[in-house]
Amino acid sequence: MTDGYDVLAAAALKTWQNKMQRKPSLLNHLSKNIQVKINGWIPEKIHKAITATIKQMIRGVLFGAKYTTSGPLLNAALREREEVVQKKIDWYRNTAAIEGGITGAGGILLGLADFPILIGIKLKLLFDIAVLYGFDVNDYKERIYLLHIFELAFSSQSHRRMVYNKMVNWEQQRQNLPEDIHQFDWRNFQQEYRDYLDIAKMAQLIPVIGAPVGVLVNYRLIKKLGETAMNAYRMRLINTELL
Repeated sequence: MTDGYDVLAAAALKTWQNKMQRKPSLLNHLSKNIQVKINGWIPEKIHKAITATIKQMIRGVLFGAKYTTSGPLLNAALREREEVVQKKIDWYRNTAAIEGGITGAGGILLGLADFPILIGIKLKLLFDIAVLYGFDVNDYKERIYLLHIFELAFSSQSHRRMVYNKMVNWEQQRQNLPEDIHQFDWRNFQQEYRDYLDIAKMAQLIPVIGAPVGVLVNYRLIKKLGETAMNAYRMRLINTELL
């Protein structure tokens, strides 16, 4: 039975879906073109090295976090699920903010260390959110869905629209997924993520301002990821038998 909370959640979902499907603005196009040019100046071997590093880093979290994540929450109302989800987001958001402040205060070396640490925090949050919405992260294809949520949160608008279209009617889309995670488009994934974070995270390496920038940026990044994940799972739960 649908209650008032479900109606509000469905309205929030609709607003989010409209946002995901917006065409890129002129500013989006300009920013993307600049990033494409910058990426063109970077030697191919550097791109390959970065792609391999991020791929191994994320695969390590994807296939390790499942062992520290509880089983899916079943037979719960949407309100009940999202009350716990919001508490998780708040906890991870505060943890990431503290971590960003510490690494930001430590200069360039610690600032660079923030990159893999923050990826780990983000992915662990997504694992926890997935099980609270009732999905089994032991399923390889559910972990691909996690990567798509990650892309939705941290990509250009043009790439976001493409990823969103993959996630609509996911139960059908997942049937066409490759069985090998190596076939995932890691190159595009890491470039979109890196381009999205470049300006904000570079400021974290600057002495004196690095600490407050690290706190603010990490806080906002986790908040955005949490909101994206909530709506991505609402899209699969609302008006289905899982509620």
